[in-house]
Amino acid sequence: MTSTLLKIIALIAMFIDHTGQFIPNTPEFLRWIGRVSAPIFIYCVVLGYKYTSDKKKYLTRMYTFGVAMAFINLGFNIAYSNTGVFFTNNFFSTLFLIGLIIYLLDKRELKLFIYFFLFQMISTFLCYLFSEVVVISFRADYLFYGAIFGNVFFVEGGIFFIIFGGLLYLAKNKTTLALTFIFFSLFVYLVFVKWGSRMMEPIFAYLFPFADFQWMMISALPLLLLYNGKKGAGLKYFFYFFYPIHIIILYLIGINLR
Repeated sequence: MTSTLLKIIALIAMFIDHTGQFIPNTPEFLRWIGRVSAPIFIYCVVLGYKYTSDKKKYLTRMYTFGVAMAFINLGFNIAYSNTGVFFTNNFFSTLFLIGLIIYLLDKRELKLFIYFFLFQMISTFLCYLFSEVVVISFRADYLFYGAIFGNVFFVEGGIFFIIFGGLLYLAKNKTTLALTFIFFSLFVYLVFVKWGSRMMEPIFAYLFPFADFQWMMISALPLLLLYNGKKGAGLKYFFYFFYPIHIIILYLIGINLR
């Protein structure tokens, strides 16, 4: 199975997931199917970073699309604020930070980790400051500024998805890949078993901003194990543009069906 085929499967699962998210009165199992998409896209970023010829350009492209998606979210949330329906979907920013963590792991320079840690402290403060002082999009503010400032706490999926991406990069073979995947899925499951009733508290909402069935992402593991090391057709920019377009369409359909 090529990386292109993996992305197509993830894209289909993502579309099904977002159909369940935006279209009212849809069955919950649509969201279950969608758990396949995020880990596949994360794995594809790991592959993309390994094989790209210009790593800085690769990271810049993901950051740019993340910022663009943040402004798209902002625009629609303001324009349709009267509906009471908001969306903050921006996995570009999550994938950018995963790529940045991989870059740090690749360089293995202590000073870069220190710079990154200091920057995260500063960006966390800035996210809090701007979200409290300049309220522009109601509850979507933190994720908007998180995308702008590249903050690991205020992105879709949160910091643990970013850590997961770093661990997948460190996995050197299919055995360690499978073990990493299994333990992370188990961790997500146990989080909701232990603290599920507290997920509405701010600290838990930002540390674990995913559904209680996120552990179903384990279903993506067999697909990753079938990866044959080949790229396939590529279709790079198709995936970049499909993401915002399908979210906008489903969002508009959803608010008109309410």
